[in-house]
Amino acid sequence: MGSVIVAYSGGVDSTFVAAVASDVLSDRALAITGVSPSIPQSEVREAKELARSFGIAHELIDTQEMDDPNYVANSPNRCFHCKDELYGRLMGIARERGFDHVVDGCNLDDTGDFRPGRRAATQHGVRSPLVEAGLTKEDIRALSRERGLPTWDKPAMACLSSRIPYGTPVTVEALGRIGDAEAYLRSLGLRQLRVRHHEDVARIETDEAGLELLIARRAEVVERLKALGYLYVTLDLAGYRSGSLNAALGRRTT
Repeated sequence: MGSVIVAYSGGVDSTFVAAVASDVLSDRALAITGVSPSIPQSEVREAKELARSFGIAHELIDTQEMDDPNYVANSPNRCFHCKDELYGRLMGIARERGFDHVVDGCNLDDTGDFRPGRRAATQHGVRSPLVEAGLTKEDIRALSRERGLPTWDKPAMACLSSRIPYGTPVTVEALGRIGDAEAYLRSLGLRQLRVRHHEDVARIETDEAGLELLIARRAEVVERLKALGYLYVTLDLAGYRSGSLNAALGRRTT
């Protein structure tokens, strides 16, 4: 590709892309992380440390999706407006600095899910080398482990806005509450989890190990999440599943 800007979040996929880009292109590769209220600060710090560890040039930019009423309204196309902002900024930087391409961490498994952000990638001409190479999430985790990347077994991550049901406006206050709740739960030892934000109700999704831990410490968990502003704290017996809020889309009438 000559030279690339990597849309880099510090997750499993974009970390693998950034590490390979650094190896292949050296100083012709630049990783850029978008920072906004929907991204936990812990994820930003981890992305910086990871980039430093494998030697790719790395920058942070503040993205302004919270200024877009279409994003704040939180329709099922919310991710399009977020990625439109990010990719527009990255393409502008690429033009200014002479980079040939902007690339993302989309993999083959991502192409089968409801992901409006993919439309933004297409519109801005962002390339997805993992899709082009036919790599699945399982492939990327295995290759990351071979390379010694600590993200090889990192739980799947998504922006905090994905915890808010469609139609409920995205606010800085809600994002802060979600972020604080998930940070607390991770401090207890939970790895794979989501705190789905139903206004006064926190609906916790986690894996089998997390379910056992939360049941054992339920009084403490309830007290802490109520202190953050939730009136009710619930545990989803179906457990963690990616994109669970998309289930409501099938019930909508046209």
